[in-house]
Amino acid sequence: MGLIVFCKNRRIEMQENTKKIKKTMNKGFLLALIASITWGVSGAVQQIVAKDMNIPAMWFVGVRTIAAGVILLAVALVVLPKSEFFSIFKSWKETLTLFAFSIFGLFLNMYTFFYAIQQGNASTATILQYLSPLFIMLGSIIFMHKKVLRVDIISFALALLGVVLLITRGDFSRLAIPFSSVLWGIGSGVTAALYVVIPQRLIAKHNGLLVTGWGMLFAGIFSNFFHPVWVNVPHLSKTGLMGVIGVILLSNVIAFLLMVFSTKFTTAATISITDAVQPFTTLVLSVMFLSLSVNFWEILGAVIVIVAIYVLNRFDETTV
Repeated sequence: MGLIVFCKNRRIEMQENTKKIKKTMNKGFLLALIASITWGVSGAVQQIVAKDMNIPAMWFVGVRTIAAGVILLAVALVVLPKSEFFSIFKSWKETLTLFAFSIFGLFLNMYTFFYAIQQGNASTATILQYLSPLFIMLGSIIFMHKKVLRVDIISFALALLGVVLLITRGDFSRLAIPFSSVLWGIGSGVTAALYVVIPQRLIAKHNGLLVTGWGMLFAGIFSNFFHPVWVNVPHLSKTGLMGVIGVILLSNVIAFLLMVFSTKFTTAATISITDAVQPFTTLVLSVMFLSLSVNFWEILGAVIVIVAIYVLNRFDETTV
C-alpha cells in the first residue's frame, strides 16, 4: 500500500515538474517573441529617421551606439558583479576581438542598414539583413572548408529565389528598388553575420550584456572619428527626435535585454523560431503606417526567404 502511495505521489510530482518546465519554456518563448516584435517595430521607426535627409548616417550611428552602450553598461553595473565589469580587458586577444566586433559587426551593420533603408525601404532592408545565417553558412564553406550539405543547397536556392521575387516584385525586367539599396542590404546581411560570429568566444566567457555594452560604446567612439556627434548637429523635428530615441530604446536596449533574459528560460533553438517575426512585423507596419505598397510576388518572396533561413537555422548547426 505504501509503495502504491509513493508511486502515485512520485507521478504527481513529475507531472508538476513537467508543468513548471513547460511554463518556464513558454515564458522564454514569449520574451523572445516580444523582443523580435520590438526589433521589427524599430526597423519601421528607423525608416522615419533614414528618410529624413537632415540626419547624416554617421551622426545617427554615433548617437545610437554611444547612448545604447552607456545604458547597457549602466544596467550591467546594477545587475552583474562589479568584478566582471572590466574582465574583458584582462586579455589583449579578447580586447582586440571586442574592437573587431565593435567595428566590423556593430558599426558597419548599423551603417549599412541605415543606407539600405534610406535608398529603399525598411521592409526590404530587414529581410536582406535576415539573410545573415546564409552568409555564415557560406563563410563556413569557403574559409573553414565545411562540407556542403543538402540543406545548404536547398536554403541557398530558396533564399536566392525569394530575394529575386522581393526586389523585382515578379517583373524580372527591372528592379522594384534601387540597386544601391540591394547592395547596402546585402552588406547589412554580411555584417550581421559578422555581428554573430566575431563575439562568440567572448560571449561564451563573458556576460553578453557586457560584451554588447562595451561593443556599442567603442562603436560610437569609432564613429566619432568621422563625424563627432557634437559637430554639425542636425536640426531634428519632433518626429525625427522621437524616431532617434525610439530606435535606441527599442532596438538597442529593450529588445536586446528581453532577448538576453529569454535565454535564461528557453533554448536557442526555440528562440530562433521567433526570428521570422521581425521582418514580418516591419513589413506589416510599413504597409500600415509608411505607405509601402506590396504585391503578391513581393510577399511571396519575403515568405520564401524567411522559410529558407528557418530551414537553415533548424537543420544546419553552423548557423546556430
